[in-house]
Amino acid sequence: MARRCCRFRNILICVCTQCCCLILFYVYAALAILLHMKSVLSGEMPMVSSNLASRHFVASGTSSNDSSPSVPQTFWEQHTQSDALWNQLQRHVDLHFNPILRPEKSSTFLERSIFDESLLHRSYFEVTGMDKVRDAVEKLPKQIQEFASYMNRRDYPILIHPDGDCGAQSKREEEPPLILFAIKSTVLNFRNRRAIRQTWGRVGWVEGQRTNSSDGEVGGGYIRRVFLLGKETSEDLGVDVSHILRAESERHGDILQWDFQDTFLNLTLKDVLFWSWFSRRCSQPLFVFKGDDDVFVNTPKLVAYLRHQLEKQRSLHTMDEFMVGEVIGSASPNRVKRSKYFIPAGFYRGRYPSYAGGGGVVYSGGLARRLHNISKTIHLFPIDDVYVGMCMMRLNAHPVHHPAFLTFDFRAKEEAQPCSYHTVLLVHKRSPREVVDLWAHIQNTSKQCQGVPLRADRKTRVRTSPPPSA
Repeated sequence: MARRCCRFRNILICVCTQCCCLILFYVYAALAILLHMKSVLSGEMPMVSSNLASRHFVASGTSSNDSSPSVPQTFWEQHTQSDALWNQLQRHVDLHFNPILRPEKSSTFLERSIFDESLLHRSYFEVTGMDKVRDAVEKLPKQIQEFASYMNRRDYPILIHPDGDCGAQSKREEEPPLILFAIKSTVLNFRNRRAIRQTWGRVGWVEGQRTNSSDGEVGGGYIRRVFLLGKETSEDLGVDVSHILRAESERHGDILQWDFQDTFLNLTLKDVLFWSWFSRRCSQPLFVFKGDDDVFVNTPKLVAYLRHQLEKQRSLHTMDEFMVGEVIGSASPNRVKRSKYFIPAGFYRGRYPSYAGGGGVVYSGGLARRLHNISKTIHLFPIDDVYVGMCMMRLNAHPVHHPAFLTFDFRAKEEAQPCSYHTVLLVHKRSPREVVDLWAHIQNTSKQCQGVPLRADRKTRVRTSPPPSA
């Protein structure tokens, strides 16, 4: 009997020992996973390869360009305690593509051309469906509340379409167009559109003008044009002008209008809808100029500049990353309530990525298609040029600053110099009358100012914020 008890005790000890070890192993594994999840969600990401790290909203640090500002490691607050609406929405999307939590997603993160906006829709309804989020949204300013109520929508139908497959164009294009002018306008800005058609936005062949006296052949390029509009009702305008707009479209064939309310906070929609339209309809333009209808563009100088960049970027194999304009780096959200750029802390916390001023920017056709793809995984933001900067950061691409893009105008007394407008590619805030006069001016002084170089301001650093008057 004693021998049987001893044998039973030995068997029991053996079995219990194995069970205890197994239980301890599971407890250890569970604790390890919980600690790892906590570090991931709190933003304390382990070291990963540079390719994976660049796939998140993480800035690259100080640029190799000495004129660039130092950029924070992250330009938006991603900590779990941040209750800002946009941050919560984007964090929800980013976790889906986390290369540690979901390694199978990392290989397709950069382009993700197969993705539609379903992930954005799902994250929007899951986040805004929480009681605490609904309560927080109700405390936002009215215009931000309205934006938040439809920021998940991008499926607006086209009301008026240009005649050509890719905007108004010359009947005899003998080579792919160099530039598509995509100009943001509004229904009532008839005079702005007329001035642009008569001057710097004419379609057809444009001969380049030397940007430096030592330049060789400058060549030229074909121009196409399209105006980007939303919808404004007769109640909004006080008068029904839809028939006038349709007559304008029939005459010029350069109107692209969508069925969404045309407001300042909806300018971002014009970007994402234009990228979608461009990706489907425009396979030929080498560059896109996207700007406002109150800018003046020195088209001959822009053509020469882009011809030079075309050879340079092709040799460097960087055409699909090319964007140039007046770059604003590491700016903070505007918290002044009376400003049209006001973004409350309840909607967004953090800094902005580097972005090119929305008054006028040029990027390659290849980049336009990449921006279309990447925008499918980034929630809309009320400031259009900031949103483009977010898309660029997600692509690990960076806009190039050029002092000849004056989205904030000349410095004092500089404009009065005889050849001042021959040193710039773009200047913002010009009336239709001024645009016509300036176009005549650069035509009349083309010989006098031939070979005048573009602005190369070595003293001015990249802006870290827009001027207060913007």
